[in-house]
Amino acid sequence: MPIFKINNSALESIKEVSLPLEKDIQKITEENLETVFGLKFVSTEFSLHNLRIDTVAYDEENKSFVIIEYKRDRSFSVVDQGFAYLSLMLNNKADFILEYNEKMKNNLSRQDVDWSQTKVLFLANAFTTYQQNAINFRDLPIELWEFKKYDNQTILYNQLKAIDSKESINTISQDETVKSVSREIKEYSIDDHFKAGWEKSREIFDEIRERILNLDGRIEEKPVQQYVGYQINRKNVVELTTRQSKIILGLLRVRPEDLKDPEGRTIYQKDSMKYYNKHVTNMDIQSTEDIDYAVSLIKQVYGKFFK
Repeated sequence: MPIFKINNSALESIKEVSLPLEKDIQKITEENLETVFGLKFVSTEFSLHNLRIDTVAYDEENKSFVIIEYKRDRSFSVVDQGFAYLSLMLNNKADFILEYNEKMKNNLSRQDVDWSQTKVLFLANAFTTYQQNAINFRDLPIELWEFKKYDNQTILYNQLKAIDSKESINTISQDETVKSVSREIKEYSIDDHFKAGWEKSREIFDEIRERILNLDGRIEEKPVQQYVGYQINRKNVVELTTRQSKIILGLLRVRPEDLKDPEGRTIYQKDSMKYYNKHVTNMDIQSTEDIDYAVSLIKQVYGKFFK
């Protein structure tokens, strides 16, 4: 799709220019990981068992590692290479924890990491049709991102989204590496958060979910094991945790005193700074009549940090 700039009401084409060297793309990305992807930079050129990972990053929101690889050559297999990196990490968790602790001056343990949310990101100028079709599975922990540079010093990072597919990678692959990784890495769905007989909480969830997504076109829904997150640039705006007859709304980075809560319906989650490195304030949504009040709180968090 062509890109234009406005010059006295006239549109002028912004031309794509030759990509810098792969190392330059890597340097730009690593120095701006939090801005572009909402990730913490951990390590560059990390070598382990004859494999070299271009960039190791950490997703603080999902408590998971992310591997980033930069490609100029379009002749690689997305699935084969992606699962090779994932297998390397899952079979050598202690090495990644050690690298994180040494580089970040932290004390992360294996139990602190949600290994089921591990991902690989491939960055390239373009991907073949075959590579794009290769990610059309509901449970593939691999993302493809185009990196483009334009003559006005603009940089574009564009994610190529998979077509919505209900097919699992396990149904078409007999590869042992794929099977081994898939046993540990899981892409959760909304349905995973509801049990039989939870119709009341599902009704509440469906209504507030729609209200949240309508706040901002940038908001993406991300179900993980414990909750459903609503993210902008990989940072959760709020979280919804399901129960049999209610939904627990998690308001992030705020305390009750930071909110206009005239009915005093929010409760601070004890030790949230200790366990999550951010304040978490909760509200129980026990019926659809509570949703307007909940949305008023959500809008405050959204306006404070994301608008």
